[in-house]
Amino acid sequence: MTFLTVNGLSSKYSSSKGPVYAVDDVDFELNDGESMGIAGESACGKSTLGLSLIRMLSGGTAEGKILFDGVSILDMTESKFDDEYRWKKISMVFQGAMNSLDPVFTVNEQFVEILKEHSFDGDSKKLISDAMNSVSLDESVLKKYPHELSGGMKQRVIIAMSLLLKPKFVIADEPTTALDVLIQAQIINLLKSLKKEGMSFMLITHDLAVLSEISDKIGIMYGGQMVEFGSSEQIYKNPKHPYTQGLLESIPTLKGNTPKYIKGTPPSLLDAPTQCRFIERCPLAIDKCKELPPKFKTETGYVRCWLYEDEK
Repeated sequence: MTFLTVNGLSSKYSSSKGPVYAVDDVDFELNDGESMGIAGESACGKSTLGLSLIRMLSGGTAEGKILFDGVSILDMTESKFDDEYRWKKISMVFQGAMNSLDPVFTVNEQFVEILKEHSFDGDSKKLISDAMNSVSLDESVLKKYPHELSGGMKQRVIIAMSLLLKPKFVIADEPTTALDVLIQAQIINLLKSLKKEGMSFMLITHDLAVLSEISDKIGIMYGGQMVEFGSSEQIYKNPKHPYTQGLLESIPTLKGNTPKYIKGTPPSLLDAPTQCRFIERCPLAIDKCKELPPKFKTETGYVRCWLYEDEK
C-alpha cells in the first residue's frame, strides 16, 4: 500500500538575483516497507528534497503535493505538522549531523530535550533505551559527552535520535559521509536491519554503490529535477537516462574497468534552462533536446529524456 506520494513538488529559495528552484517538478511514490535512494552530484537538489518532505526549508518554500498516508502535509498548519508528523511519523538524519551534537550536554540530556520539544509525556527512559538498543549502542553511552564518542558512535546516536518517537519514515542525508569504510559498512548494516523491521528510509547520497545496499527504488537527480526514477534493479541493470549511465560508468568495479567522468558542469538553478538540463554534457543529445523533456514511462518508473519519446 502506498504511504508516500509526491506530485509536482517544486521547492525554491529566494535570493537577491531572483528565485532559485532547487527542486523542480519531482514525482514519486513509496509503498509500506519500501526504501528509496536519491543520487546525483552536489547541488542537484537532493538535500532540498529531503528538507521539503519534513517541511524544514530555511528561507525556502515548497509547492505541489506531498501525501503521507493520504493526507496532504503541505496544506496543514505548521503547528499541526509539528504536533502530529515531524519526528513522530517523519524524521531526518541531517547532513553533517555528527557535528550537531551539543558539546556541553550529555547524550541523555539531548535525548530528553528532543522529547520535551515534542511534548512527550510517557516513559522517557524506556523510549530512550529502545532507541539506543535499535542502533546497537550500550546505554552507558547516554552518560557520555559527544567528545567522548567515536565518529561511528556519534552517527549512531544521531540515528537513534531520529528513531526516538518511532517514525514510519526516516530521511537520511549522507549518513556515511566522513566515516571510514568499516564504520560505513556498520551504518549501512544498521539501516538494513531497521528496514527488515518494517521502517522505510530515504537515503540521500552521491554514492550509487551505497544505495545498492538498501534501496528498493532509486531517483536520480540532476539540475533540480528527478531525471530518472525506477526500481533499484532497473536503474542498475538497465539505466535509461544518459546521466544515470554516466554516474554508473564513474564507479570502479572489481573487473578493473577504467572509471569515466562526465565532462562539463551542472546548469545554474538561478536561471534554469528551458531545454533539457543535461544537453550541454550529454554525448547522445539530439535536436529535440533543445526542448525540456516530459516524463516518459519506463518499466518501473519514468525518465526525462527525448530518446524515449517513441516508447511512451
